[in-house]
Parts: sequence; C-alpha cells; structure tokens
Amino acid sequence: MSKPVLAVVGHGMVSHHFLEQLVARALHQRYHIVVYGEERLPAYDRVHLSSWFDGKSAADLSLVGEDFFAAHGIELRSDCRVVAIDRQQRSLRDSRGDELAWDRLVLATGSRPFVPPIPGHDDPRCFVYRTLDDLDAIAACARRSRRGVVIGGGLLGLEAANALRQLGLETHVVEFAPRLMAVQLDEGGAQMLRRKIDALGVQVHTAKQTETLVREADDSLTLRFADGETLNVDMVLFSVGIRPRDELARAAGLTLGPRGGIAINDLCQTSDEAVFAIGECALWNGQIFGLVAPGYQMARALAGHLAGEASLFTGADMSTRLKLLGVEVASFGDAHGRTPGSQSYYWTDEPKGIYKKIVVCGEGKTLLGGVLVGDSADYSTLLQMMLNQMALPAAPESLILPAPTGTPSRAPGVAALPDSAQVCSCHSVSKGDICAAVQAGCGDMAAIKQCTRAATGCGGCSALVKQVMEHQLATLGVEVKKDICEHFAWSRQELYHLMRVGELKSWEALLAAHGRGHGCEVCKPLAASLLASCWNDYLLKPAHLPLQETNDRYFANIQKDGSYSVVPRVPGGEITPQGLIAIGEVAARYDLYTKITGGQRIDLFGARLDQLPAIWEALLAAGFETGHAYGKSLRTVKSCVGSSWCRYGVQDSTAFAIALEHRYKGLRAPHKIKMAVSGCARECAEAQSKDIGAIATEKGWNLYVCGNGGMKPRHADLFASDLDDATLIRYVDRILMFYVRTADRLQRTSVWMDNLDGGLDYLRQVVIEDSLGIAATLEAEMQRVVESYQCEWQTTLADPSRRALFTPAVNGEGADEALRYDRVRDQRQPATPARIALRELPAEPWSALCDLTAVPPQAGIGARLGSERIALFRFGDDLYALEDREPGSEVSVLSRGILGDVAGEPVVISPLYKQRVRLRDGQSLDNPQHQLRCWPVKLEAGRIWVASRPLNLMAQAS
Repeated sequence: MSKPVLAVVGHGMVSHHFLEQLVARALHQRYHIVVYGEERLPAYDRVHLSSWFDGKSAADLSLVGEDFFAAHGIELRSDCRVVAIDRQQRSLRDSRGDELAWDRLVLATGSRPFVPPIPGHDDPRCFVYRTLDDLDAIAACARRSRRGVVIGGGLLGLEAANALRQLGLETHVVEFAPRLMAVQLDEGGAQMLRRKIDALGVQVHTAKQTETLVREADDSLTLRFADGETLNVDMVLFSVGIRPRDELARAAGLTLGPRGGIAINDLCQTSDEAVFAIGECALWNGQIFGLVAPGYQMARALAGHLAGEASLFTGADMSTRLKLLGVEVASFGDAHGRTPGSQSYYWTDEPKGIYKKIVVCGEGKTLLGGVLVGDSADYSTLLQMMLNQMALPAAPESLILPAPTGTPSRAPGVAALPDSAQVCSCHSVSKGDICAAVQAGCGDMAAIKQCTRAATGCGGCSALVKQVMEHQLATLGVEVKKDICEHFAWSRQELYHLMRVGELKSWEALLAAHGRGHGCEVCKPLAASLLASCWNDYLLKPAHLPLQETNDRYFANIQKDGSYSVVPRVPGGEITPQGLIAIGEVAARYDLYTKITGGQRIDLFGARLDQLPAIWEALLAAGFETGHAYGKSLRTVKSCVGSSWCRYGVQDSTAFAIALEHRYKGLRAPHKIKMAVSGCARECAEAQSKDIGAIATEKGWNLYVCGNGGMKPRHADLFASDLDDATLIRYVDRILMFYVRTADRLQRTSVWMDNLDGGLDYLRQVVIEDSLGIAATLEAEMQRVVESYQCEWQTTLADPSRRALFTPAVNGEGADEALRYDRVRDQRQPATPARIALRELPAEPWSALCDLTAVPPQAGIGARLGSERIALFRFGDDLYALEDREPGSEVSVLSRGILGDVAGEPVVISPLYKQRVRLRDGQSLDNPQHQLRCWPVKLEAGRIWVASRPLNLMAQAS
C-alpha cells in the first residue's frame, strides 16, 4: 500500500525546520515527502548571510545534515519551481513539466524583496540582498565600483550596508523615514545608532524619498530625491521591505489578506483544509512575521498537528537582538511605549555610545518592553522578565542604570525563571529542557547544544543557556570549576598571576608551590606558555624542555606521518628574490613539498627530525629566522602592497606590517595570534578577520580587534579610528598583554573578548581610558618581551647539547635507515609472540644503548634495539622502554611525547593524537585495544641497558 504524499513547496530555513520536525515525529515513515526548492542550493542560513563576505562557504551556511534526505527517504527537487496548483485534482505542476499528485500540501514559499517601481530601478547595477546568488552578483559589481548605496535603513538594510563596507566601498544608507530602524527603535535609540554608524564612516541620509535613478555618461548612477538633492554612486542595493510569495496560492483560489499573504488559522491551515502555509508567506491574525523564529514555531505547530498532537500556533514574540555594523542593537516587546498608562525609563551614556530604555506598566510591577543600543548585555534577562511577567524591583530604573563597582546585579538571576521560560526561541527550548539535559548528563555547552539545539539558531541566547546550565549543575551539587587539570586547582589566569607575583621561573617551583603530582599534557604545555609569556626564557633549557609539546620541542609542526613542516618568517609577506631562491634550494635539496600559506609565507613539508638542524642552518645563513608557526604566538602579519604600489593605497601597509611583525614576533600567548594591515578600505589583506587588524585611512589607521577566521569565524570589531603609528602600537601592546594576563587556556581573542564582562566597551575602558590603572605596566611588560626576543633556532644551533636532541635514535648510525624501517613496517603483518621470537634480536640478553645523560630528564628520546625502534623515558629516578610508535599507527613518534601522571600512574602522552599510555605496561588509557610492547630497563655505571625481549612477550611465554 502506497503512502500518502505530502508535498512541500519551498526549501528555505522554515521549510527545512519543518522537515526536521517531521522526522523527529517519524512522519517521514507515514508520508512520502516531496520537497521543491527553487534555488540550486538546499536550505542555508539566511540569518547569517553576511558571513559570506567573511569567507564562509555554502557548506558552512548549509542547514542540511549529511545524507539527510537519503537517510530519511525524503525526495528533494532542487532548482525546480512549482508553477501551478490544482486543488480540485490535488496535483501540482513544476517548471520541468512534471506533475505530482498530493494528499496534503504545505506552502513555504517565503517572501521576496520589495523593489519600489521608481524609474531606473531595473538597471543591472541595482540589486536586492536575499540569496547567495544575490551576494555573488553584489561582490562582482563591487570589484569595479567605489561607492554604493543601500535604499532602506531597516534591519536588512543595515546588514546590506555592512556588506558594502566590507567590500571596501564608500557606503551610504538612504531611509525614507526620519530615523533608522523605525519599526524597532524609538527616537533616542535611532539617534544613538546613527551616531555610532556615522563614526564608522557610513553616511546616513534620513527623510529621503528617492524619485528616480539616472544613469550618467560615465556609467555611474545618480539618485534624485524629492527634496531636490542628489547622490552619485556606482551600485544600488534595495532593502525596503518584503512581500509574501503568495502568487501560487492566489492562482489556486486560496484566501489571501487584503495586502497579500496566505491566510492561516492556528493549525497553519489555509482556506483549504488539505493545504497549509508556514513562514513569511503566511498571514496569521492579519500579521506577516518577518523573522525566522516565528516561522520555526509555525513549523513545529504544523508538524505537531500532522502527528495528532494538540499543537497550535498562537503568535510569536518579535523581539530582536542583532549586531549591525558592529553596533549592538536590541528591541523587545512594547519598545515604543504604546500601551495605555505605560511609563518609560531612559539612560544615555553619550561618550560610550550607549542608550537604554525600558517600558513598564502603569503600576510599575511588570516590564512591557525596551530598547538597547551600544550595549545589549542585559537583553536576555530583560526579555525573560517581560515574557514571564516577573516582578520588577522597587526601582525599575536600576535594571538599566550601571551598577556601582563591586555590587551584585539588581536583575533576578536564572533561578527566578520558571521552568516554562523559553530560553531559545529559534528551537523552542525552555529552561526546563536545559535543566533536564543537565540532569541526563550534559555538563558543557557542546553537549547542551547537541541534546537540545539551544543556541544553535541565531545564537543570541548562548549566554543565558550557559547560565541556566551552570545554575543547574550547581543545584545538583556539581561544582562548576575552572581548574585546568587534576594537578592544578587554578584557572589559567590565576596561575599567571601566581607565577608573576611569586616570581616563579620554573616548572618545579610552580608545581611545588601550587600543584600536585607530576603534571600532564594539559598543565605542562600551559606552564611552558606561561613561563615564556612571563620571562621569555629559551624553551629548550633543560628545566623547560620536558614541558614542551613536540612542536615547541623541535620548533616545527609535526605532520601525521611523523615528519615536520618548516616555516621561516617572512615579515609582512615581503621577500627578496635571493630569499625565494634560498627557500627553493632548501626544498629541492631535502625533497620537501612547498606551499604558499594564507599568511603570505612558504611552508616546507616532509622534513625528517634529524634534517631540521641542517635545514635551518641553510635558512639562517640566507637571513631567515623562525616563523613560530609551531607556537601559540604571533604567526603572521599579512599585508597588501599599500601606497607603495597600489593606486588606491593611502598608507604604507607593507612597512607597517613588517614593523608590527618584528615587534610582536617573540610574544607567547594563550593561543595563536594573526594580524593584517590593509592600505585602504578595499581591505585586500583581510584585516577584519584577524586578531589584530589595521586599515589605512587618510588620517591614519583604523584598529580592528578580536576577529578570527578559524572554525568559528568572527568579524573583528572597530576599536579606534584614525590613529597614528605610535598610538596604534601602544594600544596593541596593551590589548595583547591584557589578553595574555586574562584569557583562558587555548582561548582565541574573539572568545576572550566576548567573555569579558562588558565586552568591547570594557576593553576600550581598560586600554584607552586606563580604567584599571595598568596601562603603563602592560606597556612595560610588552617592551620586556620585545627586548628579550631570540630566534629559537639560532640559539639551538649554537649549543651542541641542544642540537643533539634532534635525532630519531640516540644510538643509531644513520637516520635514513631508521626512517626506511618505519615506512616498510606498514607492509608487515601485525606482530605475534611467535613472530617476535623469530626476529633478529641481539645475541646477549641485555644490550647497552646509551649513557643516562643522553635521555633528557622527565622526557624521552628514540633509540634502536636491534631492528626495533624503541622510546626511552626518564620519569624521576625510573627508566622505561616502549615501542616508539603512536598507538594505533606505525609512526615512530612516541619518544617525543610529554610525560605526566594520571591519578599517580606514570604515563606518556602521544604527540599526534594525545593518547595516554601507561609507562609500566604500554597500555593506552584511552583505547583498551591499543597496547604497546615494553622492555625491562636497568642502569649500570651510568649506562642504560635494555633487555632483548619485551616484557609482554615474557609474560606470554611464562
């Protein structure tokens, strides 16, 4: 018996959420579901559409999980438009000429941008801001343009303006209303927003009615306004509202609203009981919802109805929280105070660009709405107070006035929220849902997101979700700690200050004063980083060497085959022909794979451990120095050619980038740092996606901070404008040292700033206004780093004892032979006791391998035992010998791992995949199937002796 057909017309965000809700209720097993998508791509995230200009790909924005349609038997017909619906025959016809008979039909056709029918609106340089294809066309036109204008100053209009600005265009915004975002903001909020946008160089024109668009002889476009003024530009973006896509419904005879939109009831049912509508095409109680969250609520209500649940759509909250052109903006509830008898409270801080307003009922007992511009940190709390009608404090204005330093917040905490409070509106996740997930074992944000999907939509609820999670953990008696590991009951920031105040300059001193045990793969590299940040010692001092991960121990990046990559520093991307030749000769001599990196350097892959010193001898002789590509430190300062060559450049970006790279190249930090300098607003160096970015202006430099292009890309924020060289460097000194002092372990600058109480504004207070009184100290600390810089390879090659560490086998005659052995081992069968016994082993039962002094204290080194590659380790007074390979692979690298302990048990942490391996028997603590062979070891007269047969084999033989 065939299943009834459920046809879904449209495959956008709301449509795909509907499909996910059907699958969650197993309705894909009850219906044969056919989905029509008009675009060539499956559903993608339109909320974060602007991130396309930050480098995100279609795959990054896609909402469709891998094999979603095949796994659930849903048929997707992409790039296929439905052209007609026959309600009597219960059929539809698509643009390919195919027909489909349906039993139930869902219209999720969305909306289209409205383009006012002014003369000239159809010029090929006029665009809308709706799809990825639109964005591709905008970017192509921007490459041959200098000035752009957005007609429309609402939410999407300001998003579009930011896109033009990112593309390097002189940007204008034209708004018909007397203020920006007239629907969401009151007069005070709109004025503050305009002031902040003006400061960014975006020119705003309000109360302007565009009458015509005229194409000039030079191919530019002139906007003529009703007041007689004009504006000359090269391209135009229209963003003046949306219109519901209801043409199919109209032709099919469904009931529409007077101004369009498919009329639906609380079941999302149209005037035909077999036809439904959801999203921006649907009209409920005379209202079109232009946000994604109400569309998601419709999708859930309809899926519930089809599953037989008592599920209704009863309207949606239209509150919004956004970052427009880098400015925080939030609006919720009755933001304009239109409720009879309501009262409003205002607070404005003009120097900081902050405007806050709340609207309360006449009795002053409940919150009705509000506006926040410049600082939206209180949005989640205020929204929950409004939605849950929570009692206000005796002085409601205290909710928006700044609290005196050291006093607790006057807003109720998450404990006061009822379990029914909706924390995530995108996915309808309540406080109770999050608490239940915590009770079921979810103890961090990643688990909460996976379990509940909270904070995976627009992301605006992330902070509140985290607060609820931590409150529930505390309620269950689970202490929310920031201990870095079992060996240190401190956070990274606390350890940094303990090290500074106590002038602790070694691992032993730090462990004795504030730790326990022997350390691990977490605290040892962290201590190494802190020691380098505080005192900038040479990393391979005998006291520091055991703390270093393989990359920092050998000053190169380990690759999956156990070889290393070499990246010499190329400051600002500037290199001489002789330098290029030298790199090429090294690559040819050692047969290295070469690649140009995204940071304007050359990466040489495939170097063996023993080759690294010789390679660096050649590079140092050619004038290069270490590029720190292996460290949590400054990687690169990318630059364009600036005013030296480019006709648009207004500052010498290359020279300034070189100066910045040389200044900060010795800084060790919680995470890697990347910088860029662009010589003009066209932004060829992509400075706005870096931790520190500088963009040239006619008056100096605009400084951008805390962006990154990693796994979670974040656009940098404008920190200060029109700075001279000295001021910018002074600010960067302070920012980076404050980051080093206060960031968590392995925390990028973007996350660090987001987690600062007060965010960007607080960082400005600390750095520019010196609110903590530490600016001079931060500058002095940075100056000490600059003055104590050393090229780690230069220091290493000058010390024979350090150079001797770069050997795969401490007692080997030739590294080439050892490496060939590693490579052919992949062809062997897995070793069995019988095969081991037949191998060629030393004739004597014990073999002397090397002097004790050849093995670094608290570390390991490779050695050879007949044809075997083994790893020798010194752990305190004890010696151990294990197979020198990464568990689960045949790569000989275990000797390069970090030694530590797990609950007192001595272990080595493998360098490639961080598996913890017991030293006494070779057993992996992370994978029971992985056990390495181990050998008895003894020390006689200062020489290390290793037994001929592994302990594992002896045990089996007995």
